[in-house]
Amino acid sequence: MTRADLAEVLEVERAGFIHPWSEAMILAELDKPQARIDLLRLDGHLAGYLCSWFLCGELHILNVVTGLEFRRLGVARRLLENAIERCRCQGLERVLLEVRVSNAAAIGLYESFGFLRDGVRKGYYPDGEDALLMSLSINYVPPCD
Repeated sequence: MTRADLAEVLEVERAGFIHPWSEAMILAELDKPQARIDLLRLDGHLAGYLCSWFLCGELHILNVVTGLEFRRLGVARRLLENAIERCRCQGLERVLLEVRVSNAAAIGLYESFGFLRDGVRKGYYPDGEDALLMSLSINYVPPCD
């Protein structure tokens, strides 16, 4: 993602969440050296994005968002596959994330990748909902081309 993508990312973010990230929050991620926002475009339209941090040999997934018209088309799966493969190629050991305990679809997706349920963060979200902590251990492969 670059600043030129901001309007599209905000549109997808606001359509996808009751409590979306603000413009300032997204811009702040662009300025963090450990942060990366990957975009997936289909037919020239932003289908979704994944925001993550690379820290201490781990990838922390902060946000996975799929545009409303692209849901149930494998967008989140493709974004996760890309992020996990990049981790393998860079020698990272684990992927971590938090997900709303009520988000059964996302939890099912993460579990299909082999993510494990590690615990719960009580009252994690602004509305007071708990977050399920999940992690995936990944095996190192030699650097990819």
